[in-house]
Amino acid sequence: MGEKTIRVLRPVELDPVLKDKVYNALKDAIVAMDIYSDDEPPKLDERMLASMLGVSRTPVREALARLEQEGFVKTYPRRGAFVVRKSKAEILEMIHVWAALESMAARLITENAADKEIGKLRKLFTTFCDDGELQTHIDEYSETNIKFHQALISTCGSELIKEETERLFFHMRAIRNRTITERDRAQRSIIDHMHIIEALEKRDTELAERLVRDHTLNLAEHIRKYADYL
Repeated sequence: MGEKTIRVLRPVELDPVLKDKVYNALKDAIVAMDIYSDDEPPKLDERMLASMLGVSRTPVREALARLEQEGFVKTYPRRGAFVVRKSKAEILEMIHVWAALESMAARLITENAADKEIGKLRKLFTTFCDDGELQTHIDEYSETNIKFHQALISTCGSELIKEETERLFFHMRAIRNRTITERDRAQRSIIDHMHIIEALEKRDTELAERLVRDHTLNLAEHIRKYADYL
C-alpha cells in the first residue's frame, strides 16, 4: 500500500462532543482528498492523525471505526487504515445511479424551483464562461464544478434524492476532480452546464432532464475509455 495520507488537519478542542468533532474533522479531510490521484489508496496513520488533531489515539480510533462502517475507510491487519477507493466497474455503476438521480432532480427543478434558485446556478459560472485561460484556474473550476452538481441536488427539493446522492458524492467528487483535467473536459463541462442552466431557466423539463443525464453518462464513457488508473 502507498504512504499517501492526510497532511493538513487543525487541532480540535476537548469538550463533551470530542468524538463527533474528531469524526467530522477526519471525514471532512477525507472527502477533500484526491483519492484517485495516485496508484495506491491514501493511508491514514492513527498516531499522526491524533497528533495533528491534538487528541489521544482513542477518539481517532473510534472515528476510523465509524468511518469504516460507513464505507469510507478500510482497515487491514498489520497494515493499518486506508481510504476506500472503488474499482472502475464500481465507479461506472455509481455514475449510472447518479445520472438517474440527478436527471430526476433536474426535472423537479423545472417543475418546482423558484426562478431565484435557478438563477444561482448561472452565477456559479460567471467567471468561467468567457475565460480564455481556463487551465490556469482549473483548481478553482474543479471546485465550482462540484458545487454545481451539489446545487442541482439541493435545489430540486427532494430530501430523499439528497440523502441517496450523499452516499455517492464522496467518490463522485473525487473522480470528477481527477477527470476534469483530462482531454479538455473542463471546457466541455462549462458548455454542458450552460446548456443545462438554459434548459432549466426555460422550464424545458424533458430537455433539462436529458442534458443532465447525458452530461453524467459522458463522464462514464470517458472513464470507460481512458481511466486505466482505476
